[in-house]
Amino acid sequence: MKKQINWLFDYPNLQVYQYAEGFKFSLDSILLAEFAKIKKSDEKIIDLCTGNAVIPIILNFKFHKKIIGVELQKEIFDLAKDSVSINHMEKEINLLNENVLNLENYFPGNNFDVVLSNPPYFKYHHENFINKNLTKSLARHEITINLESLIKIASYLLKSKGRFYLVHIPSRIDEIIVFAKKYNFGIKEIQFVHSKIEESPIIVLITLIKDGKFGTKVKPPISILNLNTYQGLFE
Repeated sequence: MKKQINWLFDYPNLQVYQYAEGFKFSLDSILLAEFAKIKKSDEKIIDLCTGNAVIPIILNFKFHKKIIGVELQKEIFDLAKDSVSINHMEKEINLLNENVLNLENYFPGNNFDVVLSNPPYFKYHHENFINKNLTKSLARHEITINLESLIKIASYLLKSKGRFYLVHIPSRIDEIIVFAKKYNFGIKEIQFVHSKIEESPIIVLITLIKDGKFGTKVKPPISILNLNTYQGLFE
């Protein structure tokens, strides 16, 4: 597949590789990178299902932190490597071509300060219609990892009081709440994102705290239709 270079919206001098036809990063990754609160004390950060490394690139640009990105699909992993290279971030961003489910073989538990993920959103059943493009299908559907497994591995990776920043679709909030409780997360913040504020939300941004207390803050909704910039959107 033919690769192309695209500017990363309104981030000066940031570029990413993607395929002219096929996989392309989504606005969801940019919104999650802006939503996440990275502290000076955060030393270990990992992005699960990193795609072409949009989230690590933005976070490194903003916070100058070393970050690990994990991507299963080899062709997308190669895009991530090229994207990191074109932004001269090879010393700060380390990439791992692996299934998120296998991370217990790479990292000890209770090890990370921050986990982020823009995972596949849709449940997969063999009888369901999915995109004939396997790369797109794996990025969108829970073929290789499901929501519960993702939350379970995030809990394994995080230190107590570590933060898990997740973007997902609103229709799966009930499952997120159930699995969060099962794997010792408290939901600290929820924020809905709309195309138009009068319409139903299209995505939801969530902060989960490992071993966190009960008490959830629902932040004001955001409409993205007329946004000119994403930087500082959640400050």
